[in-house]
Amino acid sequence: MSAHEGSTVLVVEDEPSIADVLTIALRYHRFEVMAAGTVREALELAERTRPDAALLDIMLPDGDGRALGRELRSRRPGLAIVFLTARDAPAEIVGALGFGDDYITKPFNIDEVVARITAVLRRTRPDDVLPQRPPLRYGDLELDETTYRVHRAGTTVELTPTEYALLRFLVRNGGRIVPKEQLLRHVWQYEHPAESTVVETYISYLRRKLEPLGPPVIQTRRGVGYGLA
Repeated sequence: MSAHEGSTVLVVEDEPSIADVLTIALRYHRFEVMAAGTVREALELAERTRPDAALLDIMLPDGDGRALGRELRSRRPGLAIVFLTARDAPAEIVGALGFGDDYITKPFNIDEVVARITAVLRRTRPDDVLPQRPPLRYGDLELDETTYRVHRAGTTVELTPTEYALLRFLVRNGGRIVPKEQLLRHVWQYEHPAESTVVETYISYLRRKLEPLGPPVIQTRRGVGYGLA
């Protein structure tokens, strides 16, 4: 049985042809799927069925997918959220997706959508019983490997599962510069890393959350990758 088998995905997409393709593909891969075309339907479905993941279109007829995502996450903090956005979406829209776990641009490859949902669930749904593991430390950073909490200089930092996975990989590599392609493979589980801005986007989210608590901790080696200072 695969790690995600039996997981429930809420698909919120107002274009019926796209919703149908997503529903059929996810069910083929043994997800339970519920589909909604509006914010209202999505909230009602989520209340009744408590999904494990939500795949949300940004533009919905009765509201904003980002606001819906925040409401769903507030009701169920462990919910995995993946956004669907237009390839030419303005930077401020992509920048506002920071509380989600991943985003996919349209037009998309359906296999990529399934792979991303699977990867996000793997990050957000660790084994039910975890052994006690020692924390990871780097400078004034401490990552609790049992509760998935992060502290910097003694202050708790709220990270999404994807942000945590990215920071953990950088911490495990110490002060080494990690190539972007390696981050795409290990954190996002992209089998064939293509040109993507997802790493840059999530590095900026981490900086925004960590740097108010101390000096810059993430360094960029242009054209190569990222590491901890």
